[in-house]
Amino acid sequence: MKVHFFTQCLIDMFYPHVGMAGVQVLEHLGCDVVVPKKQVCCGQMFSNSGYAATAKDAMKNTIECFEDADYVVSMSGSCAFAMKDEYKDILKDEPAWLARANNLSAKIYEFTEFIVDVLGVTDVGATFNDSVTYHTSCHVTRLLGIKEQPFKLLTNIRGLDYRKLDRMDRCCGFGGTFSIKNPDISAAMTKEKALNIAATGANVVAGADQACLMSIEGMLDRLYKTGEIDRRIKVMHIAELLNCR
Repeated sequence: MKVHFFTQCLIDMFYPHVGMAGVQVLEHLGCDVVVPKKQVCCGQMFSNSGYAATAKDAMKNTIECFEDADYVVSMSGSCAFAMKDEYKDILKDEPAWLARANNLSAKIYEFTEFIVDVLGVTDVGATFNDSVTYHTSCHVTRLLGIKEQPFKLLTNIRGLDYRKLDRMDRCCGFGGTFSIKNPDISAAMTKEKALNIAATGANVVAGADQACLMSIEGMLDRLYKTGEIDRRIKVMHIAELLNCR
């Protein structure tokens, strides 16, 4: 099965090991992975900040990169939602591009969704011997409606000791440009999330959206340095856990 891989800017620029883990998991499951060289930002950050006209060029470039794919697998739930839903609103006054956006929308899957719902796999053969809790990001759960798939994959990782996160449905506070426009509110939300993560006793927190994980990692590090939590907690994208052999 040929899969076109959408990495997300944040992963491409700052966490390339996460993108490589995602590719390796898909290849392990028999996929032929294509990473289009022309892919850049999907345009979401501009449209979410009210710059719809600025977002259009990035959106059109993304459509051109991926519209001929059979399947597009996104490592970011927020980017996947933008491509599936927001493109159609931004491009509604350009009929030709709207048709192309609709065509692309039907092909896009978030990483865990694709593995479970398309490939039909819940056990990728991974092993990870440590305690893990899981952050459910807003875009993946609330907007894409992907709730059970990550946990089906986690519970089949051999050796993994899963610890349930209290108030897991609460936002981590990142919210893209929300964290820049409302830094004090964002920091308070992220601190609550980090303290709940520490309270699980887990040594690792995982998630499916690297932007959330970046924000959480920074707060966990700060709270450890100030003594508000008693240990360093490792932050991992679920793709990294699934790639452990």
